[in-house]
Amino acid sequence: MKLGWVDCSSGVSGDMLLGALDQLGGLDGLPAALAAMPMLNATVHRNTVLRAGLSALQVDVQTPADPPHRHLGDVLDIVAGAVLPDRVRHNVEKVFRRLAAAEAAVHGVAPEEVEFHEVGAVDAIVDIVGVCLGLDRLGIDRLTAGPVALGGGTATSAHGVLPVPAPAVLQLLADTRLVAHGGPVDVELATPTGVALLAQLADAAGPMPAMEVTGVGRGAGSRDIPGRPNVLRLVTGTAVALPTHDNGWALVEANVDDLDPRLWPAVIDALFAAGAADAWLTPILMKKGRPAHTVSALVEAAGQAAVLDVLFRESSTIGARSTPVGKHALPRQCLEVRVEGETVRVKVATLDGDAVTVTPEWEDVAAAARVLGRPAKTVLADAVAAARVRITRTDG
Repeated sequence: MKLGWVDCSSGVSGDMLLGALDQLGGLDGLPAALAAMPMLNATVHRNTVLRAGLSALQVDVQTPADPPHRHLGDVLDIVAGAVLPDRVRHNVEKVFRRLAAAEAAVHGVAPEEVEFHEVGAVDAIVDIVGVCLGLDRLGIDRLTAGPVALGGGTATSAHGVLPVPAPAVLQLLADTRLVAHGGPVDVELATPTGVALLAQLADAAGPMPAMEVTGVGRGAGSRDIPGRPNVLRLVTGTAVALPTHDNGWALVEANVDDLDPRLWPAVIDALFAAGAADAWLTPILMKKGRPAHTVSALVEAAGQAAVLDVLFRESSTIGARSTPVGKHALPRQCLEVRVEGETVRVKVATLDGDAVTVTPEWEDVAAAARVLGRPAKTVLADAVAAARVRITRTDG
């Protein structure tokens, strides 16, 4: 799977995304797409710049001096006439519908009534078409994004002076899983166009996923920000699986200092009934010298929910923790031996074919001892001896 990850630590805009894609060779098809939209009368200029010492590509969309205001239907008509793959056209239309919905919510009108001033101007159409086309050309199967820096302060728009983050940006973020934060400087870092593109095209937010990196594109913002590069990075690569130290098991634990001790056996039994492979108590000393217990359960990762349910229902804890762990178990088999006519089950664990542990089931030992009127310890020893005789005969 080919992955793309967007580093938005200096914000995101349509032209920054275009620059990053252009460095990766993703905009080869943009001239043909623009030629099929002659009513835009737009051209694209590229320039390599330095932003706080970091080289990046700045893409500047040249547009008519006074482009007409357009409604959503006008923009969709233009897109319909562009030479684009259907999947690209679908994404372009979805981005503009997101923008229209956000602007409509902010200004209290229907999406069809929104007049695209900044976001629907010619440069935004070029940005959105170019980014959707570029990601498709690069064959990105999945796009994710890091936390989006939004900036702060105020910005001047067609509606006057607006706070940053812009109202439309916040509205767009409200309908996504993108992660965003204010700052780190008091200028606008994230534009509605850039956020709308991520909202449509990125399906998750977080740190860079595990990948074999194949390319890095850097798109420059339009301004220099002292002390930090105003650059967006698009990292591409092939997904890989990181080695893990666990094998599908979890250790679920809780510290409890206020449970009647007589209830602990029932809690442990309930944990086993819920699927725990093992469960135990550890005496601990908590703050202010309070004696307490840590209740622990080893369970397959998929069964954590059932174990947590038991802890919350059967004990007095109001919180628990879980940790992925590895579980390493020896191969084992169960034998049945006879001790003076009484049946005792014996668990035999092997290592490289050798029986390293021979453990009779205690319930069987105790029951046989009661029937025979013998000490349990002697019945236990006889069961182990009988099992080892069975093992030796089998090996021979």
